[in-house]
Amino acid sequence: MSDANCAAAVKAAVEEVGPQPGPLLEVLHAVQHRLGCVPDEAVQPIAEALNLSRAEVHGTITFYHHFRRTPPGRHVVQVCRAEACLSMRGYAVAAAAEHCLGVSMAHGAATTADGAVTLEPIFCLGLCAQSPAALVDGEPRVRLTPEGITALCAGLRAAGGQS
Repeated sequence: MSDANCAAAVKAAVEEVGPQPGPLLEVLHAVQHRLGCVPDEAVQPIAEALNLSRAEVHGTITFYHHFRRTPPGRHVVQVCRAEACLSMRGYAVAAAAEHCLGVSMAHGAATTADGAVTLEPIFCLGLCAQSPAALVDGEPRVRLTPEGITALCAGLRAAGGQS
């Protein structure tokens, strides 16, 4: 990602959020919305714009699971890893998604080699009564089974990752 793109996205995000106390999270969300992630190149301009240290900005990005440091695949499958979903076969659902896509969420989000699908853990979707659950491109999918998530992921791969 170019420094010019990052600088423009940061400037637009800071202007959008406006003057308010503690705007870092809002700025990070706005940058990620514009770029698909908060790349390392954006840390310095954000820090300068908000009069923070680079360490404060970097620490916030890495602390919150929601922020990505690299762009996601063309489709994003977020599998709930909260206790309610895990207790309702969520482990099997996650394992089936990993197997189908050939990636592992052991260290967080993972994208298929062809860039078609990003699989990432998410920690509670608020759909506990309908668990296990996932978001697929922002749309909730509930009462998932290993077979259901496999079919869903295979469909995303078969479409060549096209939206």
